[in-house]
Amino acid sequence: MTRRLEIEWPDPAPFRDRNGAPIRLLAISDVFEPTLVDTRNREAVAPVDLIVGCGDLDCDDLAFIADAFDAPLIYVQGNHDTEDRWRQCEDICPEAIHSTAILRRTGLSIAGLTWPGHRGKGGNRSERTAWSQALRVATRRLGKLDPMIVLSHVPPLDAGDVATDAYHRGFEGYRWLLEHLEPTLWLHGHTPLAATREWKVKVGPTTVVNVSGAVVIDLLPPGPGSTPVRRARLRPRLRPRKTEPDR
Repeated sequence: MTRRLEIEWPDPAPFRDRNGAPIRLLAISDVFEPTLVDTRNREAVAPVDLIVGCGDLDCDDLAFIADAFDAPLIYVQGNHDTEDRWRQCEDICPEAIHSTAILRRTGLSIAGLTWPGHRGKGGNRSERTAWSQALRVATRRLGKLDPMIVLSHVPPLDAGDVATDAYHRGFEGYRWLLEHLEPTLWLHGHTPLAATREWKVKVGPTTVVNVSGAVVIDLLPPGPGSTPVRRARLRPRLRPRKTEPDR
């Protein structure tokens, strides 16, 4: 089942030439949503302005979704997205977002965080790498106050993860970034839907969404008379908590 979500975007700028129409994102991750094979179901979802992937989907599935909706695609890589596997997909799928890159798409600022550690069988998760990613993104956002979206494979710690499961625990570095960057929307995969009570959680001004499978997200323009909301400037870096060893 393709879930749906509406979020009021706190900045009118991306909607200036849209005559009040929302910006529609199709977020996908981990498990291919079988209902999207049916043309009738895709017609109920379309039109889509941007497809965003949060990792661990076959390149064939990503290419099918992009072609079926005739929409641009950006995505980050997950822990199962090995280099050998993706070299075979160069002709059918665009290149993944380079980790910590910040793109501008459909008038939105979007940061990408790929799996922080070695990918593939026997791969590890690296809290140190996650901290390095978080600090690089924060540095690149210094002085920029427009609202933004973060894409990652793994969620921040205690925000859509399974804290009791070492494999599905979120990253402390991502949590620091969440609290200091305060993106309007944080999209992730990795966490099995059956392992959590909620597929979306609110952390301060940020909506954190587990998109495993597929979620249609309508970003709505701010209501009449509303004042554009700009996030606060980054606060000074707090001393990080003692990190877990890389695994």
